[in-house]
Amino acid sequence: MKLLLVPAIVGALLLTACAGDSQFGDLDAKMAQFRERPRGTIEPLPSYPPAERFNYSALAMRSPFEAPVVFTAESRVGGNAVSEPDLKRQKEPLELVSYSALAMVGTLSKDSRVWALINDGNGRIHRVAEGNYLGRNFGEITKIGDVELDVLETVPDGKGGWINRPRTMGMNE
Repeated sequence: MKLLLVPAIVGALLLTACAGDSQFGDLDAKMAQFRERPRGTIEPLPSYPPAERFNYSALAMRSPFEAPVVFTAESRVGGNAVSEPDLKRQKEPLELVSYSALAMVGTLSKDSRVWALINDGNGRIHRVAEGNYLGRNFGEITKIGDVELDVLETVPDGKGGWINRPRTMGMNE
């Protein structure tokens, strides 16, 4: 019993010797000074009226950074003449973005259905399927492959008619 009591007494003496350490006295005084200061308050954030919605009307026009297409009386864009596209159809979100700004970034599939993932140039990813439209030239997605998708655009032929123009969008590695 005496053997167990001696280490307990020695341990208690060591702990009390550490408790009276005066090397942190200046730190304790500084902390007490900070605790005595009055506490400040944080002002609430100001409230602002909601921003007015702005509709950009030039979105459907040609980008000023793309070269204009110039048609002469002798020239005609190659392709077969087709009927005018449905101009009254409600446009899909990717039809408001120039084809050159779009990029295919991947594909998804479930059962036998396949979707392509398209980056709209603003960091947003859109899921599209065959039959969806993209680009400003009435581009309809006709086929989605593993690394590319086929688009059939309907563009003016320069003489008042319309033609179909096939395009392919490949996935960037």
